[in-house]
Amino acid sequence: MDKLLITGGNRLHGEVVVSGAKNAALPILCASLLAETPLHLSSVPALKDVGSTIKLLEQMGVKTERNADKVSLDASVVHTKEAPYEMVKTMRASILVLGPLLARFGHARVSLPGGCAIGSRPVDLHIKGLQAMGAEIHIEHGYIEATTKHLPNQRLQGARYYMDLVTVTGTENLMMAAALANGTTVLENAAKEPEVVDMAECLIKMGAKITGAGTDVITIEGVERLSGATHNVVCDRIEAGTYMVAVAMTGGEVTLRNVQAHLLDAVIEKLREAGATVTSDADSITVKSDGQLKAVNIRTAPHPAFPTDMQAQFMALNTIASGVSKVTETIFENRFMHVQEMQRLGADIGIDGNTALVKGVSFLDGATVMATDLRASASLVLAGLVARGDTVIERIYHLDRGYEHLEAKLNALGANVKRIA
Repeated sequence: MDKLLITGGNRLHGEVVVSGAKNAALPILCASLLAETPLHLSSVPALKDVGSTIKLLEQMGVKTERNADKVSLDASVVHTKEAPYEMVKTMRASILVLGPLLARFGHARVSLPGGCAIGSRPVDLHIKGLQAMGAEIHIEHGYIEATTKHLPNQRLQGARYYMDLVTVTGTENLMMAAALANGTTVLENAAKEPEVVDMAECLIKMGAKITGAGTDVITIEGVERLSGATHNVVCDRIEAGTYMVAVAMTGGEVTLRNVQAHLLDAVIEKLREAGATVTSDADSITVKSDGQLKAVNIRTAPHPAFPTDMQAQFMALNTIASGVSKVTETIFENRFMHVQEMQRLGADIGIDGNTALVKGVSFLDGATVMATDLRASASLVLAGLVARGDTVIERIYHLDRGYEHLEAKLNALGANVKRIA
């Protein structure tokens, strides 16, 4: 099993191109199931989860072609309306085939999903939303069985649905389902994330009638059919944020290309508060730092507040910053698993419920640590970049789920990162 060997102490300089967002690409790939003609995508990152999603769609009958960051998907013939356990056990995003399968074909059988072990991410909001649209759903033997055969024309019916919790995948799943429903659907307390907006923009290109994406009320007027389109996936703001924190921690100056600063307002504000200099133009961000940082308090919350997917990276920053900080996690109940690994590197972190108290130390020391989830993996890489000596990170398959060519990009900026067996 691959590991990363990081020799710390190098400042980062240069330019890095930010990949397309995994969290936008996955639902948009699933949206191809709604179309009767091919969907052509660009800026699709080469990630394990993307490959798994494409493989799942191919098993259903979707014809796919991939060339570098471009993917074409033809779902004109879908012979299997099932997402089996073997295909989805490692990836929670597989639930995103449920809505489009049910909306277009009137039937779906989808395994309950797996993925990162960072806490409960229940699918009941997806199910309740589809039931509000008239679907008949049962869970049997670990599978979600859904049908519309009892409905007029076997089509989902428009409905008003309030989500008890803000859920990104729930919003996306129901938005896709509603696109082909009979009548108008109103999703209240909807997620506002840029990835939700990006998928809405793609669906609109496919012929959907959607308003309100990016607000907490999204209205979808169902149409008879959707067709293919051409769409460029939005940039990965979490990948961008990770590199920005890396520069702040190591010191140096790096310009990120293919990224829009307005998607990272909360992250940029905290980096500036920590002492880094951040400037931007239409499609780039430049971060400059002397590596002398001040501790910053972090509290995660749904977009546009501070993203939970950047919590671990900022905790890494705080371990070497001057002062004491509080990091409060409000989204997932089990997202401090990186703490004990950072402690192996010499970090001074205590946990009280959903809050971590971080006391900055003068330096971290390299050690062997283990990745526990995707963003925890990234935080350990950041810590390794500034630690004295060598850091070995095990179980980096988590990283490959969310960061495209991570070691190559870091090494191009001057880091010393090697993939070893």
